[in-house]
This record gives sequence, structure tokens and C-alpha cells, in this order.
Amino acid sequence: MSETFNLVVVSAGTSDPSSTRLLADRAAQRVTALAERRGATARTRVIDLRELATDITTALTSQLVTPKLQQAVDALGAADGIIAAAPVYKAAPSGLFTSFFHVLDNDLLIGKPVVLAATAGTARHALVVDDQMRPQFAYLRTLPVPTSLFAAPEDWGGNAGQPGDRQPDGGDQGALGKRIDRAAFELVLLMESGFARQVRDESWQSYQHEFGSAGGTELDIDTDSDLMRLATGGSAF
Repeated sequence: MSETFNLVVVSAGTSDPSSTRLLADRAAQRVTALAERRGATARTRVIDLRELATDITTALTSQLVTPKLQQAVDALGAADGIIAAAPVYKAAPSGLFTSFFHVLDNDLLIGKPVVLAATAGTARHALVVDDQMRPQFAYLRTLPVPTSLFAAPEDWGGNAGQPGDRQPDGGDQGALGKRIDRAAFELVLLMESGFARQVRDESWQSYQHEFGSAGGTELDIDTDSDLMRLATGGSAF
């Protein structure tokens, strides 16, 4: 029986059509093709953040998670691999993108492999992925693949290859296409390794968790320590 992977695409593009969504979709299509070629199936779920903008703001300001936002959280919790794509505004990932990941439980994405991707109006922002997005996902204790994806307007034409340009093995042509192929292959290999599942099954307690984290299930924390008694107004003695 072939293995089935849950691939979740998070896109923070706000226009329609969106170059950010296009980049994420191309990466997801390549992951699916590579997984099938290796005897597995990748089921893709897309989280379009522009449809969750109000829900994300509500969660930031009131800690209230709406049912619509909870569905996105649950999808990420069940993901075997993630593609996270953001547009770059003022030399940084969009506020919508960063806000979404700010409202997530710190334990939700531990060990999950992620392809990081960004788009911008100029190639001068090419380092935003590695300089700003990668540290954020390191804080969330994810496993970003080595190859980052970035696309400026000039990457969509000329030698970059158009969405319909394919190599005989199903890969994309051009510099951007080659980076997509490489990142997709790295993600497939990490999903195949089952690293995130093994971490949760065999090494979960070795991580530092917050009380009530992991979707409210992390309760195995000593609340009778000296520090906890002091924090609640008691005495350490």
C-alpha cells in the first residue's frame, strides 16, 4: 500500500491572481508529482490567508479562535509537509503572514518539514526568506528545507520558464523551476523520513513545552515547583 502524505499550502497572497499563490501552487504540484513517482500520494490542502484575515485579527486581539481559523490550525497539525509562501512588503514578509503564525500554538509545528517561499516586486528582497522567514520558523521548531524559493517579476519569464514549460521528467525549466524542483525533492525526502511523527511519538517529552500548549493537551508540567509557587503568589519554602 502506498504511503499518503498530507501537504498543506499556506499562501498569504492578497490579489487574484496572486504570484505568491502561483509560486506555492507550482511547488505543491511538483511535490505531488515527485511523491507519485516514488510510489506515494500527496493530498494537498490550501490555506488562503486572505480569506482568514478577520479571523486572524480576532485571534490576535481577543485570543478567540473562530471555527474557520480552527480548521486551518487542525490542517497544519495533521500536516506531514508544509509550503509557506508570503509576499514581501517593505522588505519583510507581509503582516498577514506573520500574524497567522503568531497566533499558532508554539508546539503545533515541531519537527514538520517546510518549504519557505516569497515573492516581491524586485529581486532586492531575495534574502527576506532566509533572513527573516527562516528564523521565525526555527523559533517554531520546524524543519525548513535547505532550498528557499523566491520569485521577482523577471523570474516568471525569459529563462525562468513559464508554468507550462516542462522537462521530460515532469520538472520545470529555467532557474526558478530548478529551485522549485530542488525544494520539492527535499520536502518529499523529509516527509518520507517520518521525522515529525517520530519526534512526537518517541521524543515529545524531551522538548520544553508551555502549560496547555499542543492544542491544550500539554498538561504534564510540574506546577508545584518553587518557581511556580512564587509565580502564583506563594512561598518557595
